[in-house]
Amino acid sequence: MKTTGISSVDHAPQVVAEWLNALCEDLGWQERGRAWLLLREVLHAVRDYLGADEAADLAAQLPVLIRGMYFEGWVPSRTPAHPRHKADFIARVQAAFAKEPLEDPDRAVSAVLALLRSKVSHGEFREVAHAMQKPLRDLFV
Repeated sequence: MKTTGISSVDHAPQVVAEWLNALCEDLGWQERGRAWLLLREVLHAVRDYLGADEAADLAAQLPVLIRGMYFEGWVPSRTPAHPRHKADFIARVQAAFAKEPLEDPDRAVSAVLALLRSKVSHGEFREVAHAMQKPLRDLFV
């Protein structure tokens, strides 16, 4: 159903559903709300671990609704975040799941990053991974 006549806007909910379905399938989850929270927290952590220019470059390749979620609450002057170690990244994501902790947070984060790898250009994903500190890059492989 076209409501605006703007393809990227009219198609946006379907694109989000496709991303969430892919995450749910990969992780064996049923709850799309949990998948949305995971996607949001991982993308926010990635965004905040990047410099402002690289964060904006990544955003340019995201679908419109996911891009909006990605920028939600962003304070560019606070990026890149410190410290930027793998344990800090995982803990940041895990903190959003305090009531129902992730069974395997490394696996959950890797699932989002694999989805991101499949949706953005190879070159952009490589630049994002390279911008991370070496121990964190393991999640991007």
